[in-house]
Amino acid sequence: MKTRTILLTLLLCFVGAAVCFAADLHMGTWKLNEAKSKIGAGSPKNTTVVYEAAGDSVKVTVDGTDSDGKPVHNEWTGKFDGKDYPVTGDPNSDTRSYTKVNERTLTTANKKNGKVTVTGQIIVSADGKSRTVTLNGTTPKGRNFKNVAVYDKQ
Repeated sequence: MKTRTILLTLLLCFVGAAVCFAADLHMGTWKLNEAKSKIGAGSPKNTTVVYEAAGDSVKVTVDGTDSDGKPVHNEWTGKFDGKDYPVTGDPNSDTRSYTKVNERTLTTANKKNGKVTVTGQIIVSADGKSRTVTLNGTTPKGRNFKNVAVYDKQ
């Protein structure tokens, strides 16, 4: 009886953790829908973005191309709490923060040497099948940009 109770308790804990992460609409793999996006000429493109659980944090992995069409890859692990966490693999930022506004909306900010270079908003559609990422910022060459990228959930 004791073993059965312990096993049932452990099972409920695992199910509860899985439900918590599954309930987050941002989690999963997102592919860029270039036809629906408005990305300026010469701007980098994040073609695939993956949000996954990493303990009590979230890991965001980004793959795409830079302004010259060369492959890029960067990773961020942190929480959606508005605090800066390190970014690896991105020459244009060394920290990134995400803030959860509501169930479907995040805001984000990238910083390089403590200075904000990019801000944005990420909104998942009501049906959870797509998301729109609006980014405003300054390129390393000092050019201002605004990109709107639409992603489809895979």
